[in-house]
Amino acid sequence: MFDEILEKFEGSPSQQAVIRLFLERGFSVNEEGRVVSGGIEIPYTGIARELDVDRRVVDSTTDAILADPELKRIFTNISSIPSLMDLAPVLDLTVLTIEVAAADEAGIVAEVTSILADRDVSIRQVLSEDPEFTDDPKLYVITDAELPGDLLVEIRDLDYVRRVGF
Repeated sequence: MFDEILEKFEGSPSQQAVIRLFLERGFSVNEEGRVVSGGIEIPYTGIARELDVDRRVVDSTTDAILADPELKRIFTNISSIPSLMDLAPVLDLTVLTIEVAAADEAGIVAEVTSILADRDVSIRQVLSEDPEFTDDPKLYVITDAELPGDLLVEIRDLDYVRRVGF
């Protein structure tokens, strides 16, 4: 899906950068062509500054989104979710990072969370990077508890796990 979206902007690396940012941040485009997060409008100038592109690139990208029925359906419905990862040190939470060999394999989240549940580890949040959006997707599990070494070894020894960190 991600590749198909970017193909629509293959002639413009700047517009592709705008699309990537919208997807990564969960920014949507409303019916008026404004970039929003929830009900908060995000100025084109701020987006342009972040990406080091001209403001008109953002404007033309939102126009292209609204002109394409498939893109419009995606970008008028996308939303963001808050992540506890950056807050973990402040809130005294543990972030378990799991790198896998085949991120599109079924059951990864289920198996990892089952292992934690079997050890009575309460999970605050699970974030999984989409293999279509990143070359090296990771699974992040945020917990209230410090994780014992043998638990990390058990997860690391799963066939599809390349690396475990926290």
